[in-house]
Amino acid sequence: MKALVTGGGGFLGGAIARMLHERGDQVTVLGRHRYPHIERLGIGAIQGDLRDREAVCRAVEGVEVVFHAGAVPGIWGPRRMFWDINVGGTRNVLAACRETGVAKLVYTSSPSVVFGEGELCGVDESVPYPDRYLADYPETKAVAEREVLAADDQTLSTVSLRPHLIWGPGDPHLIPRVLDRARRGRLMQVGDGCNLVDIIYIDNAAEAHLLAADALGPGAACAGRAYFISQGKPVALWRWLNEIIEAMSIAPVRRTIRYKTAYRLGAVFEVLYSLAGRSTKREPPMTRFLAAQLAKSHYFDISAAKRDFGYAPRVTTAEGVECLLTWLRGVMV
Repeated sequence: MKALVTGGGGFLGGAIARMLHERGDQVTVLGRHRYPHIERLGIGAIQGDLRDREAVCRAVEGVEVVFHAGAVPGIWGPRRMFWDINVGGTRNVLAACRETGVAKLVYTSSPSVVFGEGELCGVDESVPYPDRYLADYPETKAVAEREVLAADDQTLSTVSLRPHLIWGPGDPHLIPRVLDRARRGRLMQVGDGCNLVDIIYIDNAAEAHLLAADALGPGAACAGRAYFISQGKPVALWRWLNEIIEAMSIAPVRRTIRYKTAYRLGAVFEVLYSLAGRSTKREPPMTRFLAAQLAKSHYFDISAAKRDFGYAPRVTTAEGVECLLTWLRGVMV
């Protein structure tokens, strides 16, 4: 199979590319920068921006399947950037697939596309998109997801996967950031600490993408559908984070803040940081979206992914944590 991975220099995109390469597929990554760690594996790399439609068309030429993992994540940033890359970039990928005859498109979405403010406990893919979003990231990912799924037809088969809180060795964001804040005494538990949250180990997330691509085709059960993917069992978020924090010889999080207080502070910070200009790289210490994500339960039923393309988390959470800790101890020496 000849494949292209957008965002292939990132955490998930890189894992998808590596897994494709290891099983013998011909894979190329598309990204805005050079990625020596990807090129050293013998994987082809193309420099290009998702906002450049011509560059995207050149990248997908002759490709059978596109894994569209490229996006701007985060809780803060210029609104136009989220829309131009997450929505505009996805439209460019769809157009390029049409123009060059790509048969399959696997889109990386997020469970946050269905997250408003309330809790989501064991819901499946029938849960609707909310009427209002608390951040540009989930809103733009939802717009892009809907367009990807609407594009499914007999010439281009599409599917959307929704992994949540991807972690593991090589994680450049989630766990290292948590550890840094905990070490500096700047991490505070939001809410009562009882909220259950879905997570997914990096290799499980990448494998799900390959499984979906292999099953995808005109009329396939997964064609034109979105799927939650996770470890299959949620964790008590703050207990899980504290276990990792303590394993790294850092004092566990003891300070707490009520959800409503954090939410109100987030609203104030959003106003202040907006007045200062969204183009700044600094992000507020709290936002309404972050407060809700840290305090509310949100976990999902993955039975559809199991049924339609055979997904099952091969690496358990306990096994994944051991791999993560081994890696962290190596890079933080």
